[in-house]
Amino acid sequence: MFWSKKKAQWTSETDVLVIGSGGAGLSAALAANESGAKVTVLEKAAKVGGATAVSGGVLWVPNNHHMPEVGVADSRAEALKYVLRLADGRSDEQLIETLVDNAPLMLQFIERAAEMTFAALKRYPDYHPEFEGGKPGGRSLDPGLFDSNELGEWKSKLRRSPVFGMTAMTVTEATDWGVFSKPMALPFKLLGERFQKGLICYGGALVGKLLKATLAKKIDIVLSTAASELIVEEGRVIGVRATQSGKEIAIKARRGVVLASGGFEWSKSLAAQFLAGPLTHPNSPPGNDGDGLKMAMSVGADLANMTEAWWCPSLVIPGEEYDGRPLNRGDFATRSLPHTMIVNRRGVRFVNEAQNYNDLMKPFFSFDPGAYERSNLPAWIILDQQYLDKYALMTHMPGRPAPDWLVSAPTLEALAAKIEVDGAGLRATAARFNELADAGVDSDFRRGESLYDHFYGDPDNKPNPNLGRIEKAPFYAMQVHPGAIGTKGGAKVNPNAQVLDVDGTAIAGLYAAGNVMAGVTGSGYPGAGATIGAGMTFGFLAGRDAAKQKPV
Repeated sequence: MFWSKKKAQWTSETDVLVIGSGGAGLSAALAANESGAKVTVLEKAAKVGGATAVSGGVLWVPNNHHMPEVGVADSRAEALKYVLRLADGRSDEQLIETLVDNAPLMLQFIERAAEMTFAALKRYPDYHPEFEGGKPGGRSLDPGLFDSNELGEWKSKLRRSPVFGMTAMTVTEATDWGVFSKPMALPFKLLGERFQKGLICYGGALVGKLLKATLAKKIDIVLSTAASELIVEEGRVIGVRATQSGKEIAIKARRGVVLASGGFEWSKSLAAQFLAGPLTHPNSPPGNDGDGLKMAMSVGADLANMTEAWWCPSLVIPGEEYDGRPLNRGDFATRSLPHTMIVNRRGVRFVNEAQNYNDLMKPFFSFDPGAYERSNLPAWIILDQQYLDKYALMTHMPGRPAPDWLVSAPTLEALAAKIEVDGAGLRATAARFNELADAGVDSDFRRGESLYDHFYGDPDNKPNPNLGRIEKAPFYAMQVHPGAIGTKGGAKVNPNAQVLDVDGTAIAGLYAAGNVMAGVTGSGYPGAGATIGAGMTFGFLAGRDAAKQKPV
């Protein structure tokens, strides 16, 4: 174990110090508070919420108490079998059991502590509902809407999504209204009224409700303060050094420090050092650059799943920014709707485009040892005028002229030339794709077979909600970039979320939760909200255990 020999001059003291204000961090803070500890939350950014606040805000909780309300049965055995398969041997089975057993308890605690009620999503399937133990719905939970005015002066300090921030609809409403397949049918007047009233949804709503509860319990939240170093004495983490307004401060944590600072997806050096494929366009707030990971490494923490991320394809509108960096929009629906396909530089399809975003990205990193290159990068999403006539494409709505940021051409061959893709290959692939669309069966990549695929498709499109011919000029293309909601690699923990050293011994006083922790689901992504559900579960465990420790 390594630590600074510099004697700490404490600026302030607390019992449990939480680094990060996303779902994992606020859950840890609430759990520690309920156990009687004085809690302080440090947040590097000027706003609360981290990656959770810009997400869909859904929690994935197997065997949760709301599932009977939507008529879906579940069991510990089913959930365990399902997650074990997805983890692919990349996670400790004991930790998977910890997640399955404690996620329902975390949910009940959060509903009580934050005085909120989640709604089970009956029609939001697991990401592999066809696997044994998978479910057609019920495990993913919607936080509902939140009136941001309830935060008072903290309203302006709540992080808002650059994509979802102007809308206020629950996930159930979005599904019922056909937000993906019928964008012009949305109740725009109602949405405008909700916006004017200060109502928010998705990740903003989840963090807003957690923040409201945190403030109500007099938990200190310190913004614009970047933790940089763990302070260790006699083998125990007892505090943190941080930078605030250009000055160094030292905060003593009498019972424990909880790292909940997010992943390292915005650190080019760490991403290049650890990830199995190139990550060029992260989808999270730019502050996620591995601070917590480096602090954990500095005290000898063991690491796991460092090659993995919560992968997600990114699309970019030139000139868009968020927090002073280019905005990378995660693509969840475009590639799943009819009249689209994804091709590589040879103009050839290589993946089921409607697959869940995490697994979709893995073929992008396929390596050709002969050519010594990743054969599926760069990749392009190809669509025709039929798509633009019916569906939304990021900020573009049907009926409007094609945006200038979209590459267009009168023929597929001309489009291929513009994007430097093999024209003959693209023409042949489109012809084959049209045959599959007519048949309603993708015998090449099984697009449109899974119930999950259908969730983002067009239910009115026949014979398959995910397949439609690409034939109407003009034709369009957008580059699909390797993105990620966050990284999965980080500090290994035990079932109490205590960070372990390389010998498997708990590092006294140090905990981790969220994306700074080694991902408990391994290489898999069980369903919508698995990132947040796992993060909040281990945050709950961390806060509860830290509060019980003997103070120093």
